[in-house]
Amino acid sequence: MDEISPNSGNSPLSREAMRELIEHSAIPQLVVDEGRIVVANAAARKVLGEHVLLQDPRVIFRHPAAVHLLARPEAGSVVVQGLTGPRSAWQISRQPLDSHHWLLELVDRTAAADVSRVHTDFVANASHELRTPLASIIGYIETLVDEGDKADPAMAAKFHQTVLREARRLQSLVHDLMSLSRVEAEEHSLPRDLVDLGGVVERAARDAAGAEPGRVQIDLSSEALAIRGDGEQLEQLIRNLVDNACKYGDSDKSVGVSIARGRAGMAVIEVRDRGDGIAPEHLPHLTRRFYRTDPGRSRAAGGTGLGLAIVKHIVERHRGRLDIASKLGEGTTVTVRLPIADAAPESP
Repeated sequence: MDEISPNSGNSPLSREAMRELIEHSAIPQLVVDEGRIVVANAAARKVLGEHVLLQDPRVIFRHPAAVHLLARPEAGSVVVQGLTGPRSAWQISRQPLDSHHWLLELVDRTAAADVSRVHTDFVANASHELRTPLASIIGYIETLVDEGDKADPAMAAKFHQTVLREARRLQSLVHDLMSLSRVEAEEHSLPRDLVDLGGVVERAARDAAGAEPGRVQIDLSSEALAIRGDGEQLEQLIRNLVDNACKYGDSDKSVGVSIARGRAGMAVIEVRDRGDGIAPEHLPHLTRRFYRTDPGRSRAAGGTGLGLAIVKHIVERHRGRLDIASKLGEGTTVTVRLPIADAAPESP
């Protein structure tokens, strides 16, 4: 059959007319005639391959849910996993054109599935991280309540210190979760305030050094570098990086913080520690939420596992670039590049 009769009762459409009608649609579309694909638009051929024409769609999709959809007498849709890759998700919809022809539409749901999966993982990880200090606090308090006046003073003092430490850890975690939420919410809003980057870096680095101001060595550019930015977020970025360097670097060695004009109109901030370094296999994952190379050491140092995730989102909001380089036994260098406000674009 070379003609397709729309359900509206109008004159039949030829396959060529249908092909022209759907060819340039951004949605992959197929026309099936009695178990064979007789029309496939450009988007469908790109997704499924040029060989799909005249093929049995059941062989093309090779998924029980899709095969069941194709065998049903009525219209419908299903979501098929793994059609174009292990983590892909496609919604396949089937609509009748006449008694012999069906239109199949494929909508890529992979991004939505990824967002849902990330959200689920984040909630699960956050719940676990929150439960751990809460369980510790409740356990120690219950013991103190049960002991009452009989509690050994030394033991009670130790328990109080533990409860205080876990409460502070919980406070830090809640603070970082709220910070991450705010940064993500503003990520697509380009900052417009003119910020003196040198002043921000110096102030935030000294704040992060805390009781060890001499341990952080700051090398500022001889020229003023201004960027369009959010001063509060930039200070948080520097505090997080310097705090990490102080926690995980060698406590007997200094942490270096520098800022300079780089190539292509970028300001370059570097934070360097001289510690144990990070194994290469961990480097691509360091900005993931709650990722830790050594969970025990991180928790003992008061880390929440969110610091670098926050840094990544702040850098992305400022249209910058984040690089992390490390060598075992030598230390780690984190480099942030941000566009200078008065800089004209140059060739990289």
